[in-house]
Amino acid sequence: MKRFSSPFIAATFMMATSAIGPGFLTQTTVFTQQLLYNFGFVILLSLVIDIITQVSIWQALSYSNSSVQKLAHRIHPVLSWVFCVAIATGGLVFNIGNLAGAGLGLNALLALPTPIGVILSALIAIILFLSKSQLKWLDYTVKILGVLMILMLMGMVFMTQNDFGKILKFTLLPEEINIKATLTLVGGTVGGYITFAGAQRLLDSGIVGPQYQSQVKQSAYRGILLTGTFRFLLYWVILYIVIQGGHLNPDNPTASVFESYFGSWGNKAFGLMIFSAALTSVIGATYTSISFLKDLNQAFTSKWTPALFVIPSLLIYLWLGKPVVLLVWAGYMNSFILPVGLAIVLFAIQKWKILPLSKVWLFLAWLTVMILLGFGIYSFL
Repeated sequence: MKRFSSPFIAATFMMATSAIGPGFLTQTTVFTQQLLYNFGFVILLSLVIDIITQVSIWQALSYSNSSVQKLAHRIHPVLSWVFCVAIATGGLVFNIGNLAGAGLGLNALLALPTPIGVILSALIAIILFLSKSQLKWLDYTVKILGVLMILMLMGMVFMTQNDFGKILKFTLLPEEINIKATLTLVGGTVGGYITFAGAQRLLDSGIVGPQYQSQVKQSAYRGILLTGTFRFLLYWVILYIVIQGGHLNPDNPTASVFESYFGSWGNKAFGLMIFSAALTSVIGATYTSISFLKDLNQAFTSKWTPALFVIPSLLIYLWLGKPVVLLVWAGYMNSFILPVGLAIVLFAIQKWKILPLSKVWLFLAWLTVMILLGFGIYSFL
């Protein structure tokens, strides 16, 4: 139990559950339908990119006891300001979608009207952030809901009969490589604020200095592998339904998957899954965005700041519904935040020697920056 409550496990779950949101569930469902067996390769490729990115960032920030925004400030104060605002703005916009997903989940689970579910979800998040032992309750929430989501998927996997050999073959040697799907998965797994969520959690726990590097690296690997495992399990159960000729409702394809497995209880199972995914993503987006804003102005250190961050997302949802244009814009911005953040870290590593990394790893990391920038530009075309 003590091991489960360690800050390293907390960082792992903070990062992983931040990634596993409503968009994560929908994207995986849609791309599985489109690419079928070829989607396994996209998951594998995104995992490799994610590992290089996340391990580099987590180690550098923990080793140097410095957040990425402080490293950016050393390069140029304007860069730090722009980066912080981009992270916080993206987090606020994505929280609109996360709250919408949580409301949808409570509607399916408890038959609450979706707007009421959205308001209730926002209140739950605010109460958690205002609690006396904030970090402890945030950690408990993301861990419990994270484990619950994994167990639900594992139960569904046991109900399938997929051709493992064929899945393995296409995962290693695909017939089609979809760049858009790869970009979407990378952005959804470590893009924007997500990769910084776990790193910030470690900094807040005082996990800094060279003596922790081995554990920090392991925590980063666990976060990516946990997210990748979840993605692969979800892909596995969706693939089985699609291959069997199951019909997925285009308006809510993920709900159709759960209905195929659980029958009349499927809608409630889907509700529990998407509520868990959405609430943990609200926590991750809020926690990380506030950590960036604190460096801009001391006013953001107030205990009420998380509430004031969640409430605008709630009001925008209630006023506009789920604003697709805002979410699409935030998604594009997300695709550039990751390579820029990684480039800042790598520049600092080489200029100020804040972390000893091999030349091979640095080459791979810079190559990843170029690939991600290329993917980001491609997404506009």
